[in-house]
Formats: sequence, C-alpha cells, structure tokens
Amino acid sequence: MSDESIRLLSVSAVPYSYRVLRQPDRVTEPVMILGGALQGMHGWPAMEDHLGPVADVVTADLPGMGSAGPLPPGPVVALLCKAVEGIIDDLGVPQINLFGYSFGATLAFACAQRFPRRIARIALGGVPAELSAELLAECHQAIRCLENGDFESFATMAAKALMCLDEERHVARRRLAYRYVRRSLLHSAQRSPHAAADSLRRALSEHPDFTGGLTGVRTLIFSGEHDTVTSAARHRDFAATVPGSRVVTIPDSDHWVILERAEDVADLVTRFFTDAPLKSAPCLVPVAREELSVAGPAYV
Repeated sequence: MSDESIRLLSVSAVPYSYRVLRQPDRVTEPVMILGGALQGMHGWPAMEDHLGPVADVVTADLPGMGSAGPLPPGPVVALLCKAVEGIIDDLGVPQINLFGYSFGATLAFACAQRFPRRIARIALGGVPAELSAELLAECHQAIRCLENGDFESFATMAAKALMCLDEERHVARRRLAYRYVRRSLLHSAQRSPHAAADSLRRALSEHPDFTGGLTGVRTLIFSGEHDTVTSAARHRDFAATVPGSRVVTIPDSDHWVILERAEDVADLVTRFFTDAPLKSAPCLVPVAREELSVAGPAYV
C-alpha cells in the first residue's frame, strides 16, 4: 500500500507543492507527472493505478497551477524547471522518470535539456511542437472571452479548439472527453479567471527549441492518431531529432488521448518506465471500436 504525503516548497519566493505516493516495493525511479497548463496535482487516477505498484508517483501544483502562488511577469519555463528540480532535490533521489503531457511535455522536455543527468527516462505525450496560426487564433479568441467574463463561451471554444470533432475520424469516448475537458476549463475559469488566462497565454507562447534534440535520456514520444494540436506526423518529425527515441501513435484518439484511452496510455508509460516490452501494449494491438466507446474513464 502506498503512503501519501504533500510537501510545500518555494522557488523565487513563489510557493508551490507536490504530492508523493510512496511505494516501498518500487522497481524503478520515482515518476513525476506534469500535465497541461491548468492541470495540478490531482486528476491522474489511471496513471496512479498503473504506476503505483512499481514506483513512487509524484504530482505537483507548480507555480501558476492549482493551489500554488501566481507566476511572476515574463518568461516562466526556466522558473518552472527550477521548481521541478527543487522537487527532485527534496525527494532526495539522484534521478526520476518524467512524464509530460501537452504543456507538461513542453516543461518536461525543457527540464531534460537543462539537467539530463537527473532524468532516467522521459515520456512525452501530445507535444505542442508546432501550433498552427489557426489554432493560436482560436485559443486567443477563447482567452478574450475569458477576460471579458464570458466563461461559458471560453470553455466551449477552448475545448473545441483542442479536440478533433470531425465525425469522420473515430475518436474513442469523444463525447465524454469533450464534456470533461469543457467542465474542467469552466471550473478553472470560474475559480481564477486572471490566472487561467495568464497560464494559457504563456503555454501558447513559450516553448523550448523542439528542433535541438535531446541526448543521453531514454525517450518515449506518443500522440493520438487524430491530434489536431500537433499532428502525429509532426510528432514523428520531432522524435527524429531525439536519438534512440521510441515513437508511438495511439489509434482512435486525439490530443486528449490521456482521457480517451487513459488505461492504454498508463499501461504504455508504465511499460516504458520499467523497461518492459512495448510491442505487446494494448494501444498497439487492434481493439474493436465498439469496446473503446462503451464507457469513459472513472473520473469523467
């Protein structure tokens, strides 16, 4: 049974916290999970269920997220990387495994570039390696609705911008995922509209160099087949800049593959972090489409 604790830290006078589920019988380095711009330390049950038996699982409210203090003006990726490194130091371990999704992939990749010796393995999903002008325009229009106090329109527009709603492309649990994403965005907007707008704007504008590659860190890169934020083809191009990386395209999913195929993503990542074979992972084995759309994740 894992033991849960929450630790309070600060970076550049900004308070933040992290949560750790300790596993006494762990078989790999601790796994830190970094999510999207508005995701904090809670909301990763599938990942915790799969990773909990084999590793300490770490989630965080980094500066600007969840219960943490607000981000200061100016670029923030370097500050957030310092916050992540502060967690590694506080854990008292030489290395961790790092999982990053969406903006979390941006941050995880930047961390691995800055201190690769602290990262044993890195899994990057939904990497925002290239954002189209159309997507940026839609997201900024949604942010303007948020700033004008129209939270309902913001949540609807942002959810639609980040999902594949083309009915000719099969996406498992599309309706459930859409409702969950929209509800989460609405909750963030109502709780702290200024912080939500600021976090989203920074996530859209600040990125590491995704063309410079990464060496010395075992890397897995995965994406949904119908990701409309960054295409599966662009993910493969990005993977080509990371020597020795593994790249996986998960069928019947879009940018929100972590919701639509939550169990499969968790299984894939657990295999990677424990050096188990990936070729027999469920997401790489043909599955009946009907089975994929029976029910959504437990937290939807």
